[in-house]
Amino acid sequence: MESDTLFSLGGPAAAPSAPVGPSGADGFPAAGEDSPLPVRMRPASIDDLVGQDHLLAPGAPLRQLVGGGAPMSVILWGPPGSGKTTIAHLVARATDRRFVAMSALNAGVKDVRAVIDTARRQRRAGGPQTVLFIDEVHRFSKTQQDSLLAAVEDRTVTLLAATTENPYFSVISPLLSRCVLLTLQPLNDAAVRGLLRRAVADERGLAGALTLEAEAEDHLVRLAGGDVRKALTALEAAAASAVAVGTGRIDLATAEQAVDVAAVRYDRDGDAHYDITSAFIKSMRGSDVDASLHWLARMLVAGEDARFVARRLVIFASEDVGMADPTALTVATAAAHAVEFVGLPEAQLNLAQAVIHLAAAPKSNSATTALGAAMTDVRAGRGGPVPRGLRDAHYAGARGLGHGTGYRYPHDDQRGVVTQQYAPDDLVGTDYYQPSGHGAERSVAARLPLLRRIVRGLPAPVSRPDGPAAADGRHPSGTGHTGVADENGSEAVGEGQQ
Repeated sequence: MESDTLFSLGGPAAAPSAPVGPSGADGFPAAGEDSPLPVRMRPASIDDLVGQDHLLAPGAPLRQLVGGGAPMSVILWGPPGSGKTTIAHLVARATDRRFVAMSALNAGVKDVRAVIDTARRQRRAGGPQTVLFIDEVHRFSKTQQDSLLAAVEDRTVTLLAATTENPYFSVISPLLSRCVLLTLQPLNDAAVRGLLRRAVADERGLAGALTLEAEAEDHLVRLAGGDVRKALTALEAAAASAVAVGTGRIDLATAEQAVDVAAVRYDRDGDAHYDITSAFIKSMRGSDVDASLHWLARMLVAGEDARFVARRLVIFASEDVGMADPTALTVATAAAHAVEFVGLPEAQLNLAQAVIHLAAAPKSNSATTALGAAMTDVRAGRGGPVPRGLRDAHYAGARGLGHGTGYRYPHDDQRGVVTQQYAPDDLVGTDYYQPSGHGAERSVAARLPLLRRIVRGLPAPVSRPDGPAAADGRHPSGTGHTGVADENGSEAVGEGQQ
């Protein structure tokens, strides 16, 4: 069970509203002298909470929950170290309620039903209300979450659930609709800094036995990234190192030695995974090379599967770069192959090269929108039979059915393109692909109108040999240029444009 923590920035902690004995009368193990620093420094009243001001207004659901008011079920959603378990401790200390704590890591449907059955019996006998705290509720299966619905609905139990993952993805809708969702935020640097100083001075913490130097404090704040438990755990480790060498101060070197690498806030199966992936894609789409590399580094340092990153790059190459730089798909595919062929850590360089190429490339989503428009028509029932001339004529009897009749072979024409119906009858003349003017797609945009006119048998625009460019922007003179009539009066597709 995670030990999230929220702390007071000043003044001694209030005494618990109910005594907490050695066994933890509030439903949790009691904090002792050998307990971790984050546990010892846990606040004892809601007024000691810091960093969640948006939830602490008078009459707010969190105050009602902690104060034993209306028996509403609540889901606490927030990152590690933001205070979810601390709130559960405060709720547990309400003297008029029976409190049961369990973790979704090791509890099952049988355990949940046993708590509900006991709560129902006690309720019928006039006993105290039961608060059921479930940590890591997102790890419960759909069936396990279903087992809570009836008891939450009729208030046999008041559910207090905690999750680090987006509940809209990880909690079933019927359970979510029966609860109040409270979103906890990471603490800002000022709050973390104040709480570190309190832990240094407080009798429950270091009791002033050591001095935390400014540079070391800055390092711990930076390391925490809004997670107070991480900051206090690092402080405790640094304090132990200082005591071991017989010094009365924690300097930067001691802090760095105690915790040499910052843990990256990233869960490959959690909400941060989707948020960082989204930021990664959007940074490349926005052509911010440096931000793209940052998000790539976040994923790689956190241990993300390099094949996942490679697949996203291959998709991005067509979805967002597309025809503006056709080589982007080649680069992304090569990077994906390198991941399989070379493996990590060396393949990180291949991924970085591909990310730089894709982020810096001109962008076009014309292939994406063209396919989307075509699929919309197909789903709407537009289409119809394959034109007779395009049907397979290779099997015996096909000619007798008229298959292939009238088909014109484009390679027999010197231009490599002929007038012919390729689309079903009700889609003739439909333009799905709308090229952009970005990068390599400019030449496609110039060539495409000519191809469509020839294929559809439309007349060529009138142009003067030495006059200005035609209205559609193509070159008006010279055989071999797009949009120009050849000596037979037919439009020609120039060399390299077929």
